[in-house]
Amino acid sequence: MKAIVFTKYGPPDVLQLKEVEKPTPKDNEVLIKVYATEVSSGDSRMRSSPASTRFMALLFGFNFGLMRPKNTILGSELAGEIESVGKDVKLFKQGDQVFGSTGKNMGTNAGYVCMPEKPDEGEGVLVIKPANITYEEAAAIPFGALTALVFLRDRGNIQSGQKILIYGASGAVGTAAVQLAKYYGAEVTGVCSTTNLELVKSLGADKVIDYTKEDFTKSGQTYDVIYETVGKSSFSRNLSSLKKEGIYLAGSGGLLQMVQMAWTSMIGSKKIVFGPEFGGKEDLIFIKELIEAGKIKSVIDRRYPLEQIVEAHRYVDKGHKKGNVVITVAHNNKT
Repeated sequence: MKAIVFTKYGPPDVLQLKEVEKPTPKDNEVLIKVYATEVSSGDSRMRSSPASTRFMALLFGFNFGLMRPKNTILGSELAGEIESVGKDVKLFKQGDQVFGSTGKNMGTNAGYVCMPEKPDEGEGVLVIKPANITYEEAAAIPFGALTALVFLRDRGNIQSGQKILIYGASGAVGTAAVQLAKYYGAEVTGVCSTTNLELVKSLGADKVIDYTKEDFTKSGQTYDVIYETVGKSSFSRNLSSLKKEGIYLAGSGGLLQMVQMAWTSMIGSKKIVFGPEFGGKEDLIFIKELIEAGKIKSVIDRRYPLEQIVEAHRYVDKGHKKGNVVITVAHNNKT
């Protein structure tokens, strides 16, 4: 089968299209024919993976490999069709259309991938694909939507009527967060660049701030929840716009910023939440139901075939993608 393989950390050119052995499912696994996957900001970081990133990964239970990649095939999100199942599998059958994430195991930038029928926490999640969206749209859902759901609902305890600010509102996590926050009845302010203002408005944001022209921390407005999805703004300045008993959600950030957040959380009244979050099966089923009800939708910036994944990584590396960058995988001309 075709797969994108990398054996050393570095720029997008370290990614190579190769023929590798097609996996065989174990008794408790399913074999998925991958039709679509994506390149997330996380994939970009794992590929380039400076020493600080690898150290942070170890702190949060990831083992990418200190000197060279441990898992040589990137990609965690997928949508596809189950080709075969192990003898102990009960929940899925051949021909099921599915979508989900392989979590820490990665491996979806390939023609096929095996997954356990019931993955452990952090090891992925797999459910039946919503019938009203394409494989490409389905592959664009898990990374952003699961991350945003767990942060907002479980860690942020989002409530109807609260004021929430989402920094990085046009990214993969941000576009999902805007839609989910509106679903829960919050008053949403999105922060993004000039070119993405209309997109964020179209997703339901009540107010959109262009960070290239306005500093929200100087407006005097305070928020019940601030969700920083991209790790590109100043934590200390942002904190001044958080209400006394507010919650600060940090989906990304460097080691020094994490230390600062931990100390602030210990000595102050404001709750700080940071680090990776993994959604489970019930969470993805909930997201699926919202999609089928038309409450949330995929946001896709660009689509690339698997053979052009280097170009996809170069685009993601620029840090300006709108929503998701999807990779299509051809199987006998079917994508």
